[in-house]
Parts: sequence; C-alpha cells; structure tokens
Amino acid sequence: MIPNFELLTPSVKNMLNQLVNWGIKDSAILKAMSEVPRERFIDEALAHQAYDNLALPIGSGQTISQPYVVARMTELLALRSNDKVLEIGTGTGYQTAILTKLVSQVFTVERIKSLQWTAYRRLQSIDIYNVSSKHGDGWDGWKSNAPFNGIIVTAAPKEIPVSLLYQLAEGGRLVLPVGEEQQILKVITRRYDKFYIEEIEAVKFVPLINGELA
Repeated sequence: MIPNFELLTPSVKNMLNQLVNWGIKDSAILKAMSEVPRERFIDEALAHQAYDNLALPIGSGQTISQPYVVARMTELLALRSNDKVLEIGTGTGYQTAILTKLVSQVFTVERIKSLQWTAYRRLQSIDIYNVSSKHGDGWDGWKSNAPFNGIIVTAAPKEIPVSLLYQLAEGGRLVLPVGEEQQILKVITRRYDKFYIEEIEAVKFVPLINGELA
C-alpha cells in the first residue's frame, strides 16, 4: 500500500497504521501522508509530537489538525489527479501539502497574514509549487479561480457559507465542520443547482471568522 514502508521512521509507521485501523482506505492519501514531513509544519519544540494523533497549537489562536482529521477530510473530498481544490484556512500549510500530492492545483486562503507567508515558505522549502496562496476572508472563497472540484474548510463556520456552495463545480464536494459548541463534519455535493448534505461525525475546530483579517 505504501511504497518503501520499511524505510519509514517508527513514528510515521505508527501514524499510518493508526489511520488504517481507524478506517482510512485511500492508498494515495496514505502515501501522501508518508511523504509530507509533518514536523516541518509545527514549532520545533513540538516536533516530538509531530506524528501523534493530536491537534497542536501553531500560534495566533490556531491549531494544526490531528492526522486522522486531515486524512478523513481529504478522503471525503474523493479527489482525482486532475482536480482543482480550494482550501479555506491554510494554517501551517500541512493540509495544503497533502492536497498538492493528490491533485494538479491547490488554491488556499488564510485570513492571518503571518500564517499565510510562513506556510508558503514551508511549502517551497520542501519543493511544493502547485499551490496558489491568498490573504483573504475564507467566507468569500476565491471566486476568480472557481469552479473547484473540491473545497475543504479547516475551521468551523456557524453555518454553511453560501458563497462556497456556488464555487463548486458540478459534482464537486465541499467538506467542512459546521457549528459552534457542537460541530458536525459535513459533506455537501453539488448536482447542478441542488446541494446534497451528508453528516459524517462530531469534530472540534477553531471558528471560521467572517470579515476580520489579521
């Protein structure tokens, strides 16, 4: 399933084994997660926890999602290699990096300027270039580059942003957590001008803030 599995470090092997045990089946996602060095996307002081299934602080009141959540949300997008994906909430750039291993082009929006630039530099440092980054309000998406085959939101809005729905391509999927105290991971699929919602599982994310750039 994972090329050169025997060459991986014990911590990466353990992460991948956990993901498989928890139901992640997509071999391309598992391969991507074996290739992207998660320790490069967190503070050096937390590097020893890089492959633990933990959400870790990244500054500015934000977090990097635990590996299971990254894998699960990515799998729910049901991506194909020639797809174009929009990510709302760049954060450290780790989820972005996973996406770039799976599709031809990734667009990512981050409302905190310092996080956007740090993530961009990290991605370039590991030779990832098929990504376009923007400092902006995630609620607005990235209309000039729509439609997208997949949209992933890595922070939780109180309700589904309507603007994102209409930036989906036909058959495209929007994967996002929705809610405040109680959040549910949802998948919304576009079929022409109708949107079909599936509720997946309970999750916990930082809020998706509307109209406030930092």
